[in-house]
Amino acid sequence: MPMAHRSPDTHHVVPNTSGGWDVKRGGGERASGHYDTKRAAIEAGREISRNQHTELRIHNRDGRIASSDSHGGDPSPPKG
Repeated sequence: MPMAHRSPDTHHVVPNTSGGWDVKRGGGERASGHYDTKRAAIEAGREISRNQHTELRIHNRDGRIASSDSHGGDPSPPKG
């Protein structure tokens, strides 16, 4: 997915072309952080996303979104 289509109210865990994984803000060029493993990038991405109340999109190596976590900004938060 081209960067221009990513919303600034999201963060993405994406593969880095040089190896490892990056956490990037939607629409951003630079990584918020670089990690050796996908697991480490997801953990860091979740913390960043929670702090900034964004959606976290976790991508596979092929660039497709594998899963998504919501950390705020939901139009219809669950009741309970």
